[in-house]
Amino acid sequence: MFLISSRYLNIPTAIYSAASGTQYVYLRRRFVPPPEDFAVLQVHAVVAGDRLDNLAAQYLGDPELFWRICDANRAMRPQDLTGTVGRRLRMTLPEGIPGTPNA
Repeated sequence: MFLISSRYLNIPTAIYSAASGTQYVYLRRRFVPPPEDFAVLQVHAVVAGDRLDNLAAQYLGDPELFWRICDANRAMRPQDLTGTVGRRLRMTLPEGIPGTPNA
């Protein structure tokens, strides 16, 4: 139902049955995993003019993966991530993929 790059890929569906008998299929709630569950690839210091789609393209290879940057940095409002110059953003592997520890 969703592309492999979608944040909704593994979210189960449910069915709501209305009083009229009509059934509606919907996605269950998506819980954002804790940032500690992600292996950090790199840290990016925000500069003036940064946009999440451009950062996702640069670090993750796909501008539509901006949501992974949001998840990794516990962002409830994505625009806040690039609003402060100098803020450090974690660029991570997808959840569940271990990184190589630095020696």
